Amino acid sequence: MEGSPVHLSFDGGSIVVEGGTEAIGETLPGCTYDSRIKQFRAAARYYRPIVEHLRREKIEYVDKARSYEPAAWVLKSDREPFPHQVEGVETWWKAGGRGLVVLPTGTGKTFLAMMAIAKVGRPAMIVTPTIDLLHQWYGQLKEGFGIEIGLLGGGSYDIQPITVATYDSAYLHVERWGNRFGLLICDECHHLPGPSFQMIAAMSIAPFRLGLTATPERADGLEIAYEELLGPIVYRREIKQLAGEFLAEYRTIRVYVDLSPDEQNLYRTNRELYRQFLINRGISLSSANGWQRFLFESMRSAEGRAAYHAYREQKRLERAPASKIAKLAELLDRHRNDRVIVFTADNATVYRIAREFLVPAITHQTKAKERRKMLERFHSGEYSIMVTSQVLNEGVDVPAAGVGIVLSGTGTTRENVQRLGRILRK
Repeated sequence: MEGSPVHLSFDGGSIVVEGGTEAIGETLPGCTYDSRIKQFRAAARYYRPIVEHLRREKIEYVDKARSYEPAAWVLKSDREPFPHQVEGVETWWKAGGRGLVVLPTGTGKTFLAMMAIAKVGRPAMIVTPTIDLLHQWYGQLKEGFGIEIGLLGGGSYDIQPITVATYDSAYLHVERWGNRFGLLICDECHHLPGPSFQMIAAMSIAPFRLGLTATPERADGLEIAYEELLGPIVYRREIKQLAGEFLAEYRTIRVYVDLSPDEQNLYRTNRELYRQFLINRGISLSSANGWQRFLFESMRSAEGRAAYHAYREQKRLERAPASKIAKLAELLDRHRNDRVIVFTADNATVYRIAREFLVPAITHQTKAKERRKMLERFHSGEYSIMVTSQVLNEGVDVPAAGVGIVLSGTGTTRENVQRLGRILRK
């Protein structure tokens, strides 16, 4: 109705604007006309700029979108925050309570987030990538605030004023919780810009948003989406800036090994076979869809299947030739009095090392209960060596090791930072 107050309501991940004049709807941030309901509508993430616009223009409005009230959270901890935690929260708050805080693994991002929850004083939804992290957050939040914490994921659906969820479950149920939280925290937020997960931020009204990660950059370049989903990077510290006082000092030593003559011949033969297949099909593995094209083409002919087998064989020779295994034996003997984590790129190599050296192995196939028990034994010193693939790169609270041996990996900056963080905790 002409001249009536603007009414805001939440509808399955969007904000519906009713009342007021048509001209008002056209000027509100993110709003477009929805002919189905004959009203203006915007993605829920525009809730804050819409309200700010209405207040700035002194337009009367009724807010039925928000389904939460301020809350006085008290962080019950006598722990003294590190300077970078205090600086991170204050910088984020001065930026309007939106944006990313980038800190290395092991520098206390979880406690920083709890400080932010207490400062904002709103119901908070924390999103994590794994079940392990879900339970780690749950335990620390419950201890830190002394209240019941909600769980969304891993078979649980219990929404409380402070709730922790997996990315998968948060995405599946965002239409139900999207208007119930004033603060959205995305842990390991480099997962967020994916096509599905970004809807978690887009369909939430949360005016305050915090992204946490050690590695914000993405291979697909989608880190540009942080600005609209969470906000820009507002605070960043690298490993070298925190090493010494807050992280252990470290040295990186590159060790070179040679393939045997037979391995060299086999490597060259297989590499040439699959590369020629790629050339003939006009496929570049460095392109955005190169790997998908290679898989598709390799399934269509005997030549393609041979090329794929050659690719796998070449990778096997790269990751675990006899000389690497021999050098590993030498390094494990040299560091027999240290706690050592051996990292590999694939499960096959993990199990090979576990058999040959009789050491415990953790892969994605290791059950959560067994994994926790193994990590506890590693932490206590009962196990001095552990071998793993990519499963411990993130999402698991790993006890600090003194030595990390990277036998193979993807070579990305993200993986390097994540693995390095596993040995730098003080």
